[in-house]
Amino acid sequence: MDSFITIRFKRKTAKRFQEFSKTHFKTHTEAMENILDFFFYNEISPKEKLGSTGRTIESKLSKRINAVIAIIRDMEKTQTKPTVAMIQSLFTNEEPNQKPLILEKKYDEVKKQVKFREKGNQNNKL
Repeated sequence: MDSFITIRFKRKTAKRFQEFSKTHFKTHTEAMENILDFFFYNEISPKEKLGSTGRTIESKLSKRINAVIAIIRDMEKTQTKPTVAMIQSLFTNEEPNQKPLILEKKYDEVKKQVKFREKGNQNNKL
């Protein structure tokens, strides 16, 4: 069995450590070993600030995700949907209404437009 040693802490700090230790570990020794290992393996000092908390990181991620969603929706509206509509219109089997060309004349129309004038009724004023 390992021997114990006494370490002196202020009463307030000792109470905080005991509460922390009871909630996360079985013994106070195990809690202290894990705390020391954490700082040793991660190569950080307990005096350093680690930066943003989990809540601030979550809110930043949420904002970025919302921005990405807005970009994707805009792409759907401006690029994807019109492109899909154009491709679908290419593959439809409907033939467009064919209008006759302007230069094309039908025989019946030419025959109806021809009119004869009598020579006797016109005055020759040229």
